[in-house]
This record gives sequence, structure tokens and C-alpha cells, in this order.
Amino acid sequence: MGYQAPVKDMLFVLNHLSGMEQISQLPGYEDATPDIVSAVLEEAGKFAAEVLWPLNYPGDQEGAKWAADGVTTVDGWRDAYKQFSEQGWGSLAFSPEYGGQGMPGALGAAVQEMWHSSNMAFGLCPLLTQGAVDAIESHASDALKDAYLEKMISGEWTGTMNLTEPQAGSDLAAVRATAEPAGDHYLVKGQKIFITYGDHDMTDNIIHLVLARTPDSPPGVKGISLFVVPKFLLDANGQPAQRNDVRAASIEHKLGIHASPTCVMSFGDNDGAVGYLVGEENRGLMYMFTMMNSARLAVGIEGYAVGETAYQRALEFARERKQGPVMLGGADADQTIVNHPDVRRMLMMMRAQIEVARVLAYDCAAAFDMGARHPDDELRARFDRRGALLTPVVKGWSTEVGVEICSLGVQIHGGMGFIEETGAAQHLRDVRITPIYEGTTGIQAKDLVGRKTQFDGGQGLEELLVDLQITADALEESTDPLCVMARQPLADAITMISAAGKQIVAEENPVLAAAVANDYLMMMGYSLGSWAMARSLLALEKQDDEDFAAAKRTVARFYFDIVAPKANACYHAVKNARAEHYELAAGML
Repeated sequence: MGYQAPVKDMLFVLNHLSGMEQISQLPGYEDATPDIVSAVLEEAGKFAAEVLWPLNYPGDQEGAKWAADGVTTVDGWRDAYKQFSEQGWGSLAFSPEYGGQGMPGALGAAVQEMWHSSNMAFGLCPLLTQGAVDAIESHASDALKDAYLEKMISGEWTGTMNLTEPQAGSDLAAVRATAEPAGDHYLVKGQKIFITYGDHDMTDNIIHLVLARTPDSPPGVKGISLFVVPKFLLDANGQPAQRNDVRAASIEHKLGIHASPTCVMSFGDNDGAVGYLVGEENRGLMYMFTMMNSARLAVGIEGYAVGETAYQRALEFARERKQGPVMLGGADADQTIVNHPDVRRMLMMMRAQIEVARVLAYDCAAAFDMGARHPDDELRARFDRRGALLTPVVKGWSTEVGVEICSLGVQIHGGMGFIEETGAAQHLRDVRITPIYEGTTGIQAKDLVGRKTQFDGGQGLEELLVDLQITADALEESTDPLCVMARQPLADAITMISAAGKQIVAEENPVLAAAVANDYLMMMGYSLGSWAMARSLLALEKQDDEDFAAAKRTVARFYFDIVAPKANACYHAVKNARAEHYELAAGML
């Protein structure tokens, strides 16, 4: 089996649903012409299929290796990363000011999907570097930008984010790492865990972004600062020189993504690791959220991207495996299991949810592109709100359904799926971290309920509903039978999003708001899926590729009939929530 990037569907979403034409008219994005976008996706697909995919299974089997003098990556990893950097893939969506190619984030999202579909363990390295670049570019001094950004964007150096400590997982108020002032720098001491690519042998420097507390900082999250802590300090020419007091104490033994070194990082075992303050003291959490929000969108992409590969593998297996008499395909049908109704159902469940997740992710990235570059101040703010609203949905819903999709992939393989040699199990093991990475689904749901719904009085939600209604009005004008059929599912989605949103905004019991948050998030994902499919149907009216259009229409009908009703269950869970549901004492659970 070999991964093949779904370039045609990617282009369909970018060009007809997520507004690439409008994005390419923004200042700085003029080079994102249709020809360039298509060429980038074609070449990225080749790199993913020819360079990254062949390393995926061996990487899982071999895994990264730790030794006292550093972490060694899997055979072939260093050469693949060298090619990745030399071909400019890491710099695609970064600012030309520091050597980036200045392409839109929506195009970057599509390319990033390919990296994670073909080799999630590899794709995690540029993912973390991207977040570190975003934080430095947005908040650091010009001196730090000049020292680090160009080589991070080029891929010569990689970046990490160091938040979690043994006693402080998602609760960053409990961070204990310290940073003592020492002239023009700080001396950082402490331990961080779960640090993706915290150490490796692919580049000659690694730039750590570290949360720590200065001596007089206030308690809690208000006392956290952010520091750049390089693995090697730079000499007068900006080149790596003296080794800093930072090391990987060990790497974790994980369920999946074995080739990605997840490190326990020790800072300041001796005199202290030299670190440079980003921005102002005690504002580190705000700065780190720039990095985390970037990473949350990327992890959402990971969820359905691994699902795409699981789908391709399951489909190929189903087209080859013969098992029992089939019921589909007519008298001349081959006897492969793809013609069993239940196998066909599972494949359609996989494909329909992947297609929806792709639209939501590209929409989110496109909103941030518009928010960054649109000349109208009010529209920029509106698009920023849209991107912020969609981020927890993309991260939470897409990763949860990604796990479901990969589990279905194992199921389609039957007993063979439980055997490592078929490769189906790796996708399920790899994707399982995505609902946990960068804040669990519960944290994303709390963010959606709190910051993205209650705190702005539902403004972003109301703006979203306006756009859903525009699509509903367009369906009313269409005479296409499937567009007519789509009217009711979209109307139901609008009703549920509106009613649940009003309930959330009005909810005064914080415990109840938190308790229903997960169902609210999942309802939003399934409901926005109906919006995505409705927009797809309207866009298909202008498509010349009859086979492509026919397949999309069949998937859309399946989504409306079979998948979209899941939103109803989630909506009723929100609507029917009661405080007494959570009164059972912990000891009685």
C-alpha cells in the first residue's frame, strides 16, 4: 500500500469552499495563483509519497533511540529532513522577511495534511518548529528574531515548546521551572516532560521555548514568563558554539509515533541553562498561546490526516480481500469484501468524516489568513473571531473522529487489522495522541464554551450562523434534487447551533457549562459538517469532472442521512443536562 495525496479534493476545498481566490488577492499573498497552488500540492504529494511514506512503517518499528550524549533518530530520518529543508517545505507559509516563501496558511494546512498522512512521526518536527517561529515572530525582540528566525524558517534549526512538568500537565499555574536574571540573560532550571523532538540528530541546533518563573513573579499563571533556550549558544557570527546546560534525560516509551522522540528535558543541571526573555516578564502564557493555537489547528489536521491514510489502506485491503458471498455489485461483482454492505458502510463513514474535517481545517486556516491581511479592520476582526471559534472544533472534533476512523480501518481488516504487519494498527496507535496533544478534547470544549461562546456574548457564533443561513438561502434557490434534500439537514444544524449557543451563553452554573462542553463541541463539529457538505453540493454545480462530482454527491447524501444525525444526540445531551447528573460522590463512581 502506498499513500497518495488526495490533491483533487484538496484543490476543490481550497478553491471552491475556503476562498483561496479571495486570499490570493490579499496584500502579500498575490503569488498564490491557481497554478502555483496546484503545483505546490502536486510536488508536496510526491514528496510525501516517495520520501516520507516509505519511512513510516520502519520508523514505527525501529523508533528513536536515547543515549546519554543525545537522541538518535530512525535510519533515513536525517536524509529525509535534509531534503525537506533543502526543498523549502518548512518555509512555505512563513514571512519573506526572514526567508519564508509567504504562502497562505490555508495552503500550508493542505501541505501539512500530507506530511501527517504519510508520516505523522516525521511531521511533528516541523509542526513544533512552526509554533516556535510564530511565538518568536509575534512577541520576541528584534535581536532574538534576527538571531533565530531565519535558520528556524529555513529548517537549519528546529524548535520546541516546553510547557508540561511532572506535577503540571494542563495546569500551567503549577509550573515550577525557574529563571534567575544574570545580566543580559536568565539562568533557567527545571524539568519538562512530553517534549516532542526535544532532542535529535537532524540539525545542529534546537531552539527551546520554555515557560518558567522569575524570582519575584506572582503565583499562578500570572507569574509565568517565556524564554528562548537554545541547545547550543551562538557565537559572534550567529553560529552554534558552546553547549548550553540543557539535555534530554530520557525519551518516553509510547503507544504510537515511536519514531518521534518525546523527551524528558532537564534544564540547568549544573550552573543553569542560558535563556533569553521573550517580550516582558509574567506574560509568557499569553505568548505561548500564540504557539499553542497554531499547534492546535495543526493537531486537528493530524487527526483526520492519519484517518485519510487509514482509509486508503482499508479501501485497498477491502478491494483485495475475499471473504464470504457478497451482496453488492450485481451478479458480476467480484467477491472481495468491499462489496459487503457493512464494509461499504464503514468505508463511507471514514470518507465522509474525512472530507468534512478537511473543509473545517482549511476554513479555519483561511480565516486566519483573512484576519492577518484583509485591509478592512472590522473584517479582519471578524475573520479572527471565526478562526478562533473554529480552532477548538477542528482540534477537538477532528481528532475524536480521527480515532474513530482509524479504529474502523482496523475493523475493516478484521483479525488482520490486529496484526502489526498489516500496518492498520499503527494508524490507530499514532492517532490516539491527537485528542490529548495541546490540550485534551475536554480543554478544547471548555475553551469553545468559555472564551469562544460565553465571553464574547456569542458574537462569533452569531456571525457563523449568518454564513450558514447564506448557504441555506442558496440551497433554496437551487433546483438540484440533492440540494433540495440538503435543506432540512442544514436547517436542523442552524437550529441546533443557535439554540445550544443561546443556552451556553445564558448558563450561570459553571459546573454545568463545563459538563456539557464536550457534547456541545461534538454537536458543533457534526453540524458544521452539514454546512460543509451543503457548500460542496453548491460548488459541484460548476464542476466538469462528472466522476468526481458523482462521488462527492454520494458521500454528501451519506453524510446527511447517516452521520449528521449524530449532532442531534449531542444537542439533546446539551439540552437535557442537569446538575443532579453529577451529584454522585466520587467514591460511589
